[in-house]
Amino acid sequence: MVQIALESPLDQREVDRFCQEILPQVSRTFAISIRFLPGQLGRSVLCGYLLARIADTIEDDPKASVTAKSALLDQLINCFEDSSLADRYAQLTQSVSGDPAHLELVHQTHQVFTLYRSLPMQSQQTLQHWLTEMIVGMKKFVNLYPNGLRIQTLEEYKEYCYYVAGTVGYLLTDLWYEHSPFVSRENYQLLRKTCAEFGEALQTVNILKDIAWDAEEENAIYIPQDALVAHGSSHETLLDPNYLEQNHAAIKSLVALAWTDLDKSADYLTSLPRAALAIRLFCILPLMFAYATLRDITQSTAMLKKGGNVKITRAEVKALIMASPLTVISNGLVRGLIKRVRQSAFRLWF
Repeated sequence: MVQIALESPLDQREVDRFCQEILPQVSRTFAISIRFLPGQLGRSVLCGYLLARIADTIEDDPKASVTAKSALLDQLINCFEDSSLADRYAQLTQSVSGDPAHLELVHQTHQVFTLYRSLPMQSQQTLQHWLTEMIVGMKKFVNLYPNGLRIQTLEEYKEYCYYVAGTVGYLLTDLWYEHSPFVSRENYQLLRKTCAEFGEALQTVNILKDIAWDAEEENAIYIPQDALVAHGSSHETLLDPNYLEQNHAAIKSLVALAWTDLDKSADYLTSLPRAALAIRLFCILPLMFAYATLRDITQSTAMLKKGGNVKITRAEVKALIMASPLTVISNGLVRGLIKRVRQSAFRLWF
């Protein structure tokens, strides 16, 4: 049962503690990376991620009606302007269904907005701008597919990924420029050329590895219908074992898109000044995990079978956590690690 005590102001230290403690429950990879970001930059990125996760939980609710989802997404946008709405948001979201940790976060939206209002004004404006664009895009697709998301074309897929992930790339890049003395105006303009792909690449890899999960648990199919039809399948037969070969052929366009966007993401990382060490450390782990996961996706059909998905081994995760931070001081080392990970599972031999 959701407990709400909103009459007195929330203690900022308790709010910060809640946000830090809930993070690893809703994203293990992000929880590792964010530890590298100092001070207000780290708090701003943490807040942005949690607010995006709240919106994502509402969008992904497999049971809620379109009307209910749209209303909650609208209210979430309004919370940026009206703190009293954030205080009441837990009461509005008690019918939302999903993962227990994600629901706990949604029910504590008021705490995340308390963190938001403690951030520098420029950071608040950045989060409001990009998260509003994200949520408006989510609402568009919720209304477009009231019976469950069914992407029709590759262009529509790209539009969806821009809203839910490309916006994150822009949000992060704006925060780098605001908070890091090492990110000059010239460097900022360079980073903006590939920042959308940085977010979109990670999104596409996640979609590819969880094709079956999304279809079975969240009633969402991101593989474009026209690609499936072109290979003799459809959304209706996406997980049918009799169509495994056709479905595997159909996802190749998304696999190719993911490789292209990942390479642009590598350009994004190597365009960050080496002096901006904390930001480079933040970026490298999700990038390396994505390269490793996409490598395995190209060699697997597990994600196209009921109950299946693709995950890199714990051993490789640990090896990348140890090795990746050692490479960020050199673009050559970063490129070398990427080349190594693309070839086969990464190991530390000692």
